[in-house]
Amino acid sequence: MVDKEAAVVEDRLSRVFGALADPTRRDIVARLAVGDATVGQLAEPYDVSVQAVSKHVKVLEDAGLVTRSRDAQRRPCHLEAEVFDLMTKWIERYRRAAEERFRRLDALLAETEASAEKTDRGEAS
Repeated sequence: MVDKEAAVVEDRLSRVFGALADPTRRDIVARLAVGDATVGQLAEPYDVSVQAVSKHVKVLEDAGLVTRSRDAQRRPCHLEAEVFDLMTKWIERYRRAAEERFRRLDALLAETEASAEKTDRGEAS
């Protein structure tokens, strides 16, 4: 059962990282981090159609990064910040593993250096 859950998380992460691979979508996420906006508002700074930005928003929606609500005639887009918790946990796991490898390497290098210094001074190991 845990393997199935892990596969679901990995699939979700793949969609999230895939969605964020595009610089326009990363910019949209950065703008939504400041506050909700409609697709029209999101499209304003770009030299593309509202439909093109809408497609970007759809990719972000499919990845779970963005939701759209209805506010009278407006459909504001909202950034779903909890998805970043999932990403942060995944990144943190590998960061800790890399740090542990570096700590072991540092210890090995210090041990090798100390051994070399003893050899240089003519001390027996």
